[in-house]
Amino acid sequence: MSRTAGNIQSGERARPDAGQSNAPLVSARGMTKYYPIRAGFFGRTVGSVRAVDGVSFDIQRGKTLGLVGESGCGKTTVGKTLLRLTDMTAGEASFDGMDLSKLSRRELKPLRARMQIIFQDPYSSLSPRLPVGEIIAEAVREHKIVPRQELDGYVTKVMRSCELQAYHKDRYPHEFSGGQRQRVCIARAIALNPDFIVCDEPVSALDVSIQAQIINLLADLQREYGMAYLFISHDLSVVEHIADTVGVMYLGQMVEYGARRDIFREPLHPYTKALFSAIPIPNPTVRRERIILEGSLPSPAQVFPGCRFQSRCRERTPRCLDEPPVEREVGGGRRVLCHLYG
Repeated sequence: MSRTAGNIQSGERARPDAGQSNAPLVSARGMTKYYPIRAGFFGRTVGSVRAVDGVSFDIQRGKTLGLVGESGCGKTTVGKTLLRLTDMTAGEASFDGMDLSKLSRRELKPLRARMQIIFQDPYSSLSPRLPVGEIIAEAVREHKIVPRQELDGYVTKVMRSCELQAYHKDRYPHEFSGGQRQRVCIARAIALNPDFIVCDEPVSALDVSIQAQIINLLADLQREYGMAYLFISHDLSVVEHIADTVGVMYLGQMVEYGARRDIFREPLHPYTKALFSAIPIPNPTVRRERIILEGSLPSPAQVFPGCRFQSRCRERTPRCLDEPPVEREVGGGRRVLCHLYG
């Protein structure tokens, strides 16, 4: 997404060029993030927490990848690793054709404006000491998005696009409701003309009615400005509404990946089936079989000889106990990490 001088002077965000190739804007191949476990007086490494283990996906310009799974499965770590807020242990991640893992901090700085994040908690992610106008303007000034004399008007325009009023600029975060604070976080992100935003459970702390407003706002902004989203959530109904493709994570691995319509119509992996069986059906005459997962989520530091889902899977076979499954293509760009499709 190019930024011409005219775009910056007018405060308009650039749109994707229709003549651009179909190459994905964001791509990950075998992305891995391990955190060392240290013990003893000398802090020797005695193991690793495998937060993200060999995850691969693509996000096209103007599209949304929904990432779902239980708490602790590695969804947020995927987003942070993708933005280089934490360094990868192994694998590759690229943005607009550039290998992020090989860029130095100085080379990465110009890309920071193009890759933004909306955090899960809108209150703790906003400085309590700054008014909202300054919170939004701070990074705009740092990255020189608009000339200094146009900054105030530009911030006002960004706030209005997120359904905030100009007089809100002088208020502090504690003076807003949860929904308004999340709008401030969204305004702070889009003020930098981003091409890509990681939305880390942006509606999980909000009331249901406010959730709908924020989701619709994100969808409207995406249509208007052509941004790509990595939308992290554990709410499947929200993901079904906003995502184009869906990735299902379990213990750091992507167990199923594909088009939203295909996955919601016919989930294949036993874990995906269990997750989707919990989605309420808005019809009292229709009943869906509820799949109850036995046991608790194992530790990501545990080493498994076979499939990581084996202890909770009701479709496991002897092969699952000893042989790790290999990710397989099952048609239409859909991938499943399960022996049932091997």
